[in-house]
Amino acid sequence: MKRREFLAIASAALWPTAAWSQAPAKIPKIGFLGLAPASAWSGEVDALREGLRTLGYVEGKNLVFYFRWATDSAETLRLAEELVRENVDIIVAPASTQVEPARKATRTIPIVFTQHADPVGTGHVASLAHPGGNITGVSMVLTELAAKSLEILKQAVPGGGVRFGVLWNPTTPSHAKVVEEVQAAGKTLGIQLSMIPVRTIEDFEPSFATMMREQVAAFLVPTSPLTNSQPVVLAELGLKYRLPGMFGNKDNVRAGGLMSYGADFNYMYGHAATYIDKILKGEKPSDLPVEQASKYDLVLNLKTAKALGIEMPPTLLAQADEVIE
Repeated sequence: MKRREFLAIASAALWPTAAWSQAPAKIPKIGFLGLAPASAWSGEVDALREGLRTLGYVEGKNLVFYFRWATDSAETLRLAEELVRENVDIIVAPASTQVEPARKATRTIPIVFTQHADPVGTGHVASLAHPGGNITGVSMVLTELAAKSLEILKQAVPGGGVRFGVLWNPTTPSHAKVVEEVQAAGKTLGIQLSMIPVRTIEDFEPSFATMMREQVAAFLVPTSPLTNSQPVVLAELGLKYRLPGMFGNKDNVRAGGLMSYGADFNYMYGHAATYIDKILKGEKPSDLPVEQASKYDLVLNLKTAKALGIEMPPTLLAQADEVIE
C-alpha cells in the first residue's frame, strides 16, 4: 500500500473519534417542582440561581432549568412524573410537599430539597449524616420551631391568651409531627388549641371564621409551601378578623403579618446550589449529609401590631432580628 493511501485510510478511521471528542458537552437539566404561583417564590429562586452563578453555572449556557408549578398538592405528582420523562439530571423539590411526589416518581434521579422541615421523620432520608437513597439537601427543624413560635406568640398577646388557633396543612407530610409537638407545647404553656386543617387557598377564610367562633386570641401558621405562597392573603385575613398571627416565613410578615420565627429561606435556597454542583460533578446524594439551618430569625411588624392594638413587650423587641415599622 502506498504511503498516501495509508494516511487517507488512517485519517478516515480517526475522524469519528476526533469529531466525537469535539462534540459539545451535554448541558445539565435541572427540574424545579414548585407550588404556584411562581411569583411567590421569586426571591428563593433568585437565591438558588445566584448560588449556582457563584459556582460557575450560567443559565442557558452550561445549565438549564425546567420549572413546573403545581396548582395544588394533587397536581404535584403528575408534574414530578413529567420532569422524569424530561430526563432531568436533578429535581429540586423544596419541601416535604414536593419531595414525597418526587420520590414516588423516581428512585434514581437525584432529588435536592431546600427547606425540608423533617427529612428523617418523614422517611425521606435515613439520617442527616447518611441520607441513603437519592434524596438530600438543606433542612430546618420545624417541629422545634413551631413549639418555640407558640411560646413567643403567647408573650406578644395581651394577657397571654388562653386559646390559640393552629392552621396546619394535612397535605404537608412534615406537619403530622408538627401537630404532635405543638399540642405538647400547648399543654406545657397552658394554652388550649384549635387545630384547624387548611388544604387549599379556599380553606383560608373559613378557617378564620372558625377561629372567631371559637374565640381564639391568636393563631400560629407552621410554615408550608401553601401558606408561604399566599403571604398577602393571610396577612389581610389577620387584619380583617383582627387576629395576631405567628408565621414561619419572614415574607408573611413583610406582607403584613404580625410576626415570624424561622430560618432564612433565601440562604437555604442559595446553599442548596452546592448540592447541585456536587451531584453534577459525580457525587451521590446518599453520600451528601443533610445540612440544617443554624440561624433562626424573629421578625416583628410594628405597623401591624399598632393596627391590632398590640404593644410589643420590650423583651420581644430586644430579641428581634428585624423590626418592620
